[in-house]
Amino acid sequence: MCSRTGPSRFPSIHILLFLITLPVVFSFSRPQWILQRVPVVLPQQSESRPAPRFLSQARLDVASPCDPECHKKAPLPSYWDLQQFLAYETLHSDGQLTETSIGIYGNLGSNKSPAYSYAPAEKGQRSHTRRKRQIFGHDGRYSIAGQNFVLKYPFSAAVKLSTGCSGTLVGDRHVLTAAHCVHDGKNYVKGAQRLRVGFLKPRQRDLASPISNLSNHVERDPNGALIASEKMKFQWIRAKRTHVPKGWIKGNANDIGMDYDYALLELKKAHKRRHMKLGVSPSSKRLPGRRVHFSGFDNDRPGQLVYRFCQAGEETPDLLYQHCDAQPGASGSGVYARMWEGRRRRWERKVIGVFSGHQWVERQGASQEFNVAVRITPLKYAQICYWIKGNFVDCREG
Repeated sequence: MCSRTGPSRFPSIHILLFLITLPVVFSFSRPQWILQRVPVVLPQQSESRPAPRFLSQARLDVASPCDPECHKKAPLPSYWDLQQFLAYETLHSDGQLTETSIGIYGNLGSNKSPAYSYAPAEKGQRSHTRRKRQIFGHDGRYSIAGQNFVLKYPFSAAVKLSTGCSGTLVGDRHVLTAAHCVHDGKNYVKGAQRLRVGFLKPRQRDLASPISNLSNHVERDPNGALIASEKMKFQWIRAKRTHVPKGWIKGNANDIGMDYDYALLELKKAHKRRHMKLGVSPSSKRLPGRRVHFSGFDNDRPGQLVYRFCQAGEETPDLLYQHCDAQPGASGSGVYARMWEGRRRRWERKVIGVFSGHQWVERQGASQEFNVAVRITPLKYAQICYWIKGNFVDCREG
């Protein structure tokens, strides 16, 4: 559902960039990334599985009837449960499929640790059929246009999947996205075998025409929608392999599934852009202004990169609820925060979650709506980091 439109009060790109850097100017306490020792997640044994059938279309968002209170009441999984949830499948570009068991080593902390948390839905709780809305009040999204900005970090770390979702560069050849973008909970979706990742860039003939008027980046069409000032195109790179946790597959996109709605793609060749680092998701109370950010390719703005930020709301150990405006196509985007990195003595952005989808629940006659991100817990950090690095030594702190 589109938001209300009226007289344009859209801020200039100067104001947008000023807002993005607010912590540098006004933060005297310097909210810091606090490195913590994380467990080790190691692959143990891989076995071949029957080749997938690639039957269904990719879902561009995920809906769940389980609200934050429902998730908080969930029982804690055992160590053996976690081994099952963090086992994973790997889809190779030649169509072969393998399943890998894992071992978990190191201190998992107390029973309240995010490492132990998962979120089955309360039985009997149902959502009424309705059109999902992911815009809350006035549309607060920003279209990022022009090579001076699209090719500038952190916007340059956002990529588009050929299945229609978004993703974020988290390594020289690795992309973090949502599991539902490649797997529907039962099988791999159409296009997952020949999955491609798109990098937005100006057309070659436009490279000699630098931007002379920054106000063009926030130009609106007669319907109030933002339009880009330059023609852009995608440069595509094929995915070599795709990792999906069994927590998503076993959860079948419900019960525990939403807590494991993440996947990692390995590209066939390295890209040449700066990537974002992973970080263990801190409590939203520790984030500067409780603010989270993400950029993706919303379907209602084709060919445009869309950035947004908002305050984080409620949270469970595995999920982060917020009202950042988004539309289908943005799912899979890396949700990031910007805080002070004490060791390097600089401000640094880190991906702390993956934008998953929408939740709409009705309790006692009142409806509540949320957009939801999967938090990167210590165990998820250890797993994703191992997928990227290929060893656990470089993944002990997150």
